[in-house]
Amino acid sequence: MYFKSFPVIPYDSKGDLQFKDVTNLLRRVGMRTKLKTNTFLYDTYSVKEGETPEMIAHKLYGDSELHWIVLLVNEITDRYHQWPMSGMQFLDYINDKYSNPDGIHHYETTQTSGDTKIKIEVENDVDEDAYTGLTPITNREYEENEQDKRRQIRLVDPSFVEQFVDEFKKLINETVI
Repeated sequence: MYFKSFPVIPYDSKGDLQFKDVTNLLRRVGMRTKLKTNTFLYDTYSVKEGETPEMIAHKLYGDSELHWIVLLVNEITDRYHQWPMSGMQFLDYINDKYSNPDGIHHYETTQTSGDTKIKIEVENDVDEDAYTGLTPITNREYEENEQDKRRQIRLVDPSFVEQFVDEFKKLINETVI
């Protein structure tokens, strides 16, 4: 469904003037700023273990082929690195990335003024005493926090999906020149 919306263009891949009609995969559509910030159009959702964009689209919109909406709204262009990993994928990932997954990644301290829920990362490779009173964050904890951030996604409210698809089709086929 997603690529069927893309325009078809004549393309000469060999330079021999033998043109073939191909789907223009280089065409991109960005969401309008008004749409991105309109909180009435979206619901927040926490991706569950093992869920894929197809599963979420099927559950929410009744059509797994609308998975591209889930990805587009969340600006996910790489499903393998920007989508939450399964438990086994995560373990393989951190064991491959770090020689010691439980080693210190960085230190944190709580902001003392303003929003005290905000944590501040402290980088200091010079003075070990500078870390006194700070909370050490392991490689595993750091990567778990990154996965938790990826789990929080926005989904287009099902009542607006048809309009969203229509707008996408219109924009993808607009001429740039």
